[in-house]
Amino acid sequence: MSGISLTLLFIYLAVINLSGFIMYAVDKAKAKQKTHRIPEKTLLNFARLGGGLGCWLGMKVFRHKTLHKQFRITVPLWTIIWLGFIIFILIK
Repeated sequence: MSGISLTLLFIYLAVINLSGFIMYAVDKAKAKQKTHRIPEKTLLNFARLGGGLGCWLGMKVFRHKTLHKQFRITVPLWTIIWLGFIIFILIK
């Protein structure tokens, strides 16, 4: 993978992880206010699209969705998959 492509990948991952972290914060705040929430599918898709670390940190920092088995399994799993993908690219 070329240097520019690798840089773009890391910028993408930084943005998606920061966005995932912020989405968990916003959804937690909305849950406390009992207003319109972010769909669970959206929160999980951010992990699937590469934002697993940010989502995982958001879960821990804001203590949000930590009791949901689907989140406890899926978010760390996507984080590990993406870390494996990054390691594969860096080694290759």
